[in-house]
Amino acid sequence: MTSNVPPIGELLDATRHSAVHLEMRDAYVVSRETSEFQRWLRTGERPDDPEADYWRQWTNAVRRTVDRGVVVRRARIVSEPVTDYIRYEYAGTPVNLAAGEQVRWLPRRCASDIALPGNDFWLFDGKLVRFGFFSGEGDLVGHALDEDPATVKLCTSAFEAVWRRAIPHSEYEIH
Repeated sequence: MTSNVPPIGELLDATRHSAVHLEMRDAYVVSRETSEFQRWLRTGERPDDPEADYWRQWTNAVRRTVDRGVVVRRARIVSEPVTDYIRYEYAGTPVNLAAGEQVRWLPRRCASDIALPGNDFWLFDGKLVRFGFFSGEGDLVGHALDEDPATVKLCTSAFEAVWRRAIPHSEYEIH
């Protein structure tokens, strides 16, 4: 694991053609989300304004990227019935879409025959992988960059296989 992995916004800013993100966990513990997640559990309300302080840094980064003609896709492999955290992500996905991301969902039972890397990742321009490492509890513990052609090939293949099977957000119903 390298400690000098650039922030995701910098990597998006350097991207020319495509950025894809594969999420495979059923829960994440993201410190900046903790209070919003707890509020959502209590009230069912989640910030949905892409211009809100909560979202602005992300939506600005995605918009800058998409405005340059870069395609940004996110696929989520989820267990069903889904966890509360996945319900929370689902509730926030309209903001991802408003920023310009394309988002799809794949029930985990439909991914059994797909060769998947062991960690969530971003893949930039089909040549640079940024892995995210999480503890068993879902805490982010680090990132690493990888340009090895075999790793890039695995991640490209995995993402594209998931994407072909996955259900667009507008058609996916959480169970």
